Amino acid sequence: MRPFGAYEPPPTAWQKFREKHWGGPKAAQGWAVPAAVLASGLGFLLFLPLDRVGVGWFLAWLTLTLSVAFAVRTSKDLPRPERLYRGGWAVAALALMLVPAFRNAWWLVTFSVLGAIGCTALAIVGGRQVRSILFSLIAAPYASLKGIPWVRNHLRTSRNPGMAGRVLFSAGLTVVVLLVFGALLSSADVAFSTLLDTVVPDFNGGSVFQWVFLAVAGALLAVSGVYTLSAPPKTSGMDTEGEGRFGLLEWAPACAALVVLFAGFVAVQFTVLFGGSTHVLETAGLSYSQYARSGFWQLVAVTLLSLVLLAALSRWAKRDTGTERVMLRVLLGLICALSVVIVASALSRMWEYQRVYSFTGERIFVMASEMLLGVVFVLIAVAGVKWRGRWIPSTTVGLAVVMLLGLAVLDPEGYVARSNAKRYADTGRIDAWYLRALSADATPALATLPDPVRRCTLSWIADDLRGDDPWYAWNLGRERARDALAELGPGAIGNHKDCRSADQYDLPKTRR
Repeated sequence: MRPFGAYEPPPTAWQKFREKHWGGPKAAQGWAVPAAVLASGLGFLLFLPLDRVGVGWFLAWLTLTLSVAFAVRTSKDLPRPERLYRGGWAVAALALMLVPAFRNAWWLVTFSVLGAIGCTALAIVGGRQVRSILFSLIAAPYASLKGIPWVRNHLRTSRNPGMAGRVLFSAGLTVVVLLVFGALLSSADVAFSTLLDTVVPDFNGGSVFQWVFLAVAGALLAVSGVYTLSAPPKTSGMDTEGEGRFGLLEWAPACAALVVLFAGFVAVQFTVLFGGSTHVLETAGLSYSQYARSGFWQLVAVTLLSLVLLAALSRWAKRDTGTERVMLRVLLGLICALSVVIVASALSRMWEYQRVYSFTGERIFVMASEMLLGVVFVLIAVAGVKWRGRWIPSTTVGLAVVMLLGLAVLDPEGYVARSNAKRYADTGRIDAWYLRALSADATPALATLPDPVRRCTLSWIADDLRGDDPWYAWNLGRERARDALAELGPGAIGNHKDCRSADQYDLPKTRR
């Protein structure tokens, strides 16, 4: 109890954590920080298209990266190796943000943007192992709000405190002058009015809300980056080594039983896993869908649970004696080796399913993700030789970035369209309803199909490509698609009636 009844509550767990790992930046002066926040907000406002993927996503993220780098260029809190490490994640984020400029497949763009956001969080906060990586995903949004008062203090403590109000007044006056005189000149000349319509976006409630949202999002990201990089949290203290809690008697029987179960599954089902279409056709009541789709997802679940088990054992299993270390190495190594075989089994099932039915972009993505899990098992086995696996979490995230960039280079929906076109030429079988829902990336391959399949598959794409995109929404996939449609002419585009006569698979026709 304090005098006069005042009471000071004890610090919370979060306050203790902040005092230990993240003290926050010191008060600073100057216009570098506010200028970086303003530039980032304007970059998102001018470049980032929400309704169309395009090169503007990369330009907005590049503006954010350069603004934050300019504001923290004199910071001495990060050693050179850590700067290079975080700079690598910043480059990875920019590389992923280039995907919307070249590919139009919604799922590939979505995962690339999400991956870029995750890489940006790592570039801002850092993190090399599981705890610090997860902390970076939480700390970056927290810093964007916590840093607002700190950024505002830069304006108050600057040499000219009234400069912010003067700049806002100047910007508002400029907008009013442009609106008034622009409206008068637009009504005075039709050609000038047409030029303004192409340059100036339409003013309505939805557009204004979108502009405000983009500007605020860009500014908050810049606040998060500058606030955190000015005084980075100590993430190394979070990644402590696990304490051995379970002895050999506690974990070894369950681990050995899992090894026997995996070995039995691989041994008994070897012909099932790699027997291909012959086994499926000769097994009574076993369809391709049951064989590939259901079995694939079950094996994916087994793979993920195996990774969780390996992580738990490597952290909490005791390895004080030589016997414990040998047993742990042997059993975890067997689990890794058998899990790789199970990953190969899942990939074989999905490949067989696609070979018989058709390739899809989503299935290619799932197969790539399963291949990534298989590589992680190999990394764990390598790390288990000398019990040095602190590099695995960050390496896994880096491999995920490589996987997404590899898919972008592959052009999955273009590959799907080419594979299905070749299948149609060889067998006369095609899922026209699915191909109709592909993005513009598939248009050059779909344009080579004969009628009525071509008329069906190009109908939705042609509707989506009506009109030109603004310069900040330029996309290579859509440009190639427009060129292909221009060569065919409008008479080569059909509608859903063509799909009814073109489709060759007895699949649910829920897509219009």
